[in-house]
Amino acid sequence: MTDLFTPASPLLRPFSAPPRLLMGPGPITVDPRVLRAMSVQLVGQYDPAMTQCMNETMALYRGVFNTQNPWTFLVDGTSRAGIEAVLVSMLEPGDKVLVPIFGRFGHLLTEIAQRCGAQVHTIEKEWGEVFTPDEIEDAIKRVKPKMLAVVQGDTSTTMLQPLEHLGEICQRHQVLFYSDATASIGGNPFKTDEWQLDAVSVGLQKCLCGPSGSAPITLSEQAVETIKRRKHIEAGIRTDQHQAGKGRIIGSNYFDLGMIMDYWGEERLNHHTEATTMLYGARECARILLEEGIDNVIARHQLHGDAMAKGLSAMNMQLFGDQQHKMTNVVGVYIPDGIEGEQIRQSMLLDFGIEIGTSFGPLHGKIWRVGTMGYNARKDAVLQTLVALEAVLRRAGHDLDANAGVDAALAMY
Repeated sequence: MTDLFTPASPLLRPFSAPPRLLMGPGPITVDPRVLRAMSVQLVGQYDPAMTQCMNETMALYRGVFNTQNPWTFLVDGTSRAGIEAVLVSMLEPGDKVLVPIFGRFGHLLTEIAQRCGAQVHTIEKEWGEVFTPDEIEDAIKRVKPKMLAVVQGDTSTTMLQPLEHLGEICQRHQVLFYSDATASIGGNPFKTDEWQLDAVSVGLQKCLCGPSGSAPITLSEQAVETIKRRKHIEAGIRTDQHQAGKGRIIGSNYFDLGMIMDYWGEERLNHHTEATTMLYGARECARILLEEGIDNVIARHQLHGDAMAKGLSAMNMQLFGDQQHKMTNVVGVYIPDGIEGEQIRQSMLLDFGIEIGTSFGPLHGKIWRVGTMGYNARKDAVLQTLVALEAVLRRAGHDLDANAGVDAALAMY
């Protein structure tokens, strides 16, 4: 055992990641400005500089979410932590939840809601399609749920579920409206207040140009009231002035949004130690997006996503799914007949340093998913990917015209 830790041991060498261009469905290559922000030294969690950074981060993410919600803050953990925090804090055992499933991540919402003890009702679409508002409203009338929980952009299918009419439907039927927008926000329109959402959770690792590890969320006044009815403050920090809620205690300590709000609020009640480096990174992700301008960022994703899609089509490959409802930032393409998909992905990675994605469930081994998101939504990244993929496909025997993909993409530009 001691031989593992001799000075010459490989284990004692610093880890150095190989250079990669991450052109899959996420995570993506992190913007260097975010990496630089994350290298800043820590300060104490109640240092005035720290609390100022937290307040600024809340304000910046109101801009990202297009909301006036005061309770807009970070949950420490990956995007899944944000999902779990919202669901475990807002759902009590026995509550009815409606989940429209059109890909892998609808199944994820279903599982987490079931673990909260909710009665989960689902409607499903074939992967590659999305729901109409009427289909969702019909299900709401039938189920009468407490919450509608829906993914906006599901990277497993590359589809974007329209949300703009669902808030009004939920309001009419007195249903809480929650969406996970991890894969879509920043690269596709998202309007929390205009679309009347009650809760939204996202991650940094897609169009927001950051690493996985922080989950920005925003909560409406109605969502906050729902959470506060279950309010609990743990022993050791609780005082006589603290009033407990009358509802069932939230089933997770770490993901208890009531206590997390007390930490982010003026009281600064000590619930956990903030992941300071992730806070720095999350703040920079929001700052970069708002500096460029949300509309400009969406247009950039649209341009480079269209160029990638045109390039792939020109390489004698068929795009997957309903293209009218495709996310701007990732495209699915069928693996050509006679081509071994994993061998192509391995060659792209090891020979060219470029990662593209496979898929899950019924699409595993049938499509590749190619992303143009965040820092990688740019012309040179698109062209490099198309050049490399053409070279690998030609060597594997795929029939395509030389330079067709790059020429089609350049025509888009």
